[in-house]
Amino acid sequence: MKLLCVYCSSSDRIDPKYAVMAEELGRAMVPRGWGLVYGGGKTGLMGAVARGTKAAGGRVVGVIPEFMKARELAFDQADELVTVVTMRERKLLMEARADAFVTLPGGWGTLEEIMEILTLRQLDVVKKPCVFLNQDGFYDDLLRLFERMMAERFFKPSNMDLFRVATTVEGVFAEIENGRSARADVKWFETR
Repeated sequence: MKLLCVYCSSSDRIDPKYAVMAEELGRAMVPRGWGLVYGGGKTGLMGAVARGTKAAGGRVVGVIPEFMKARELAFDQADELVTVVTMRERKLLMEARADAFVTLPGGWGTLEEIMEILTLRQLDVVKKPCVFLNQDGFYDDLLRLFERMMAERFFKPSNMDLFRVATTVEGVFAEIENGRSARADVKWFETR
């Protein structure tokens, strides 16, 4: 089974509209043949996407650090709950198990996770599709920053092909397919 890695917020203090879309994504994955691999939590958008996947009869693989599990933050209904020691181990295992990546709204942890994957895509180490689910323009400012980075030559224009942006759950799956063949140009600019 294909596994979709979802990066997202673990906060329960955010607008409920984000949890509604996260659960919708979880439900929509299953009829398309996708299972979920994610950070293993039961709170916030993490919990919502896991509950949506389970409710639709899908497979849920959680990867959670011991310190989070000890705080009783784990999604106990996961089909497979892998406990690791560090956040780095967690990210590596999620990356290895994933066939594609989707980023929902989130904070620093969410950004750190997807930025590492985009960096590895730029270096042609990871070749799996990446999609931002830009709900209600959540990632608009980040996307503008990417445009500025490109304009000021911090990376090449082909880097903008290494990810896709969707505004709906339906769009996520189309953009996963559209992003399969994207490759970056060689990272390093010629110097004189």
